[in-house]
Amino acid sequence: MAVVVVRDPTVETPVGVRTALSGAGLEVRSEPPAHQTSPAVGLAGVEGVVLLSVPRAGVTAVRALLRDALAAEVPVLALGAGTRLLADAGAVADPGGAGRATPGIALTPAAGNDPLFARCGPLPKEPFPTPEPFPPPADAVALAACAGHPPQAFRLGTTTWGVRFLDGGRLGPWGERLLRGFAALVAVRSAHTTTRAHFTRQAGDWEERFAYQAPAYEAAVARMRLRAGSRALDLGCGTGRAMPALRAQVGPTGQVVGVDVTPAMLASAARHARHRQGHLLAADCNRLPLAGRSVHGIFSAGLLDQLPDPRATLREWGRVSAPGAVLLLFHPSGRAERAARNNRPLDPDDLLAEDNLRPALETTGWRVDAYEDAARHVLARAVLRG
Repeated sequence: MAVVVVRDPTVETPVGVRTALSGAGLEVRSEPPAHQTSPAVGLAGVEGVVLLSVPRAGVTAVRALLRDALAAEVPVLALGAGTRLLADAGAVADPGGAGRATPGIALTPAAGNDPLFARCGPLPKEPFPTPEPFPPPADAVALAACAGHPPQAFRLGTTTWGVRFLDGGRLGPWGERLLRGFAALVAVRSAHTTTRAHFTRQAGDWEERFAYQAPAYEAAVARMRLRAGSRALDLGCGTGRAMPALRAQVGPTGQVVGVDVTPAMLASAARHARHRQGHLLAADCNRLPLAGRSVHGIFSAGLLDQLPDPRATLREWGRVSAPGAVLLLFHPSGRAERAARNNRPLDPDDLLAEDNLRPALETTGWRVDAYEDAARHVLARAVLRG
């Protein structure tokens, strides 16, 4: 797990920043590297970004990084001078007058519910407000304020924070708690962050690139044989290619929910009118926000074998499913086809191999009634035991 620290190349990464991040088991990478003036930061392999300062030559690159990080929900923490660039991440608002009438910086009520600030405790008396009059983005949530000054700390979206009064070179105990909390958040979210970053880059043309697979998806969904009025999930739905076929199967009285962890994929699904086939839900397929025994069918393509603990995932899918619910696992390429395409032999540890997939399903409450590893697809159909 890597965190990129963006700073002026003439200044070393402060020891306190490096210690807090590495103490959580994170690899710390500095951008730009020594002897370079402009960062070349991308999100590949990056689970978090700490923005301390930016050389003039690197402003454009860092602005692009922030926009990509916001879209992919990669955690970002900007300190001191680094917060200036967050104003370019969204529409800029009018500062709207002075902050709270207080002699020093104070946390706002929103800070008490913030996933990062709530861990840090009350502010010490020492911090001095930063008077620079740039406003935060219009949709920023103020987390710390001071009379006569713009917001001193804010959150943008759900994973980006700016702390204007805190210089990375002099963190103090409160700042160290903030860094440790950020590092812990990055570590917990690392798997999702990598997934979101990858598929955010792919979302724009995903539908067009794989349009030829539509008949295979329709044929796979047809194997579910759901009743009219059923509730069906498309887990890891991407752009929602299975949702029209699911809607046709459950009929107008049924319910279809497309679930994905990448907002950019769901936005692409909406652009292709998949919201007309059902509800689009941003959620983790390992912790579904659904009641137990409320689902009658689950379709999932190319997802289960990418997850860190497939058996735990299958148990969660069983939790939300009613007895007799159908699970259809699908991949639009056969195992031999994918191995040949990647110039490698068949992997005996591949979860989608029958000798691996069947026990994973059977030991988590699912009874397998069909398995196919064909030239152009892998398909497994299972039913939840009562």
